[in-house]
Amino acid sequence: MRTATVRELRNEFSKLESWLANGETIEICRRGEPVATLTQPCSTEKTRKPTLDELIARRDRDSGGTTVSLEQLAEEKAFALEGQQG
Repeated sequence: MRTATVRELRNEFSKLESWLANGETIEICRRGEPVATLTQPCSTEKTRKPTLDELIARRDRDSGGTTVSLEQLAEEKAFALEGQQG
């Protein structure tokens, strides 16, 4: 773990940013006492696109395992349109 001061954080952020890009964790100190820890965000997992299997698992989880076919959707839409027309 690297260490930097608050002054370095304020005045030399690009240096600290390159450390973060290289996977370093940085402890920020004020007068020798740690006040914060900087790490890379865990967003690499969030930014990738989910796989088809993950999407299917999410759909099943959110729908309680029940899914509707395209035919059923078309029938429901036609039924709703009939009700609006009269």
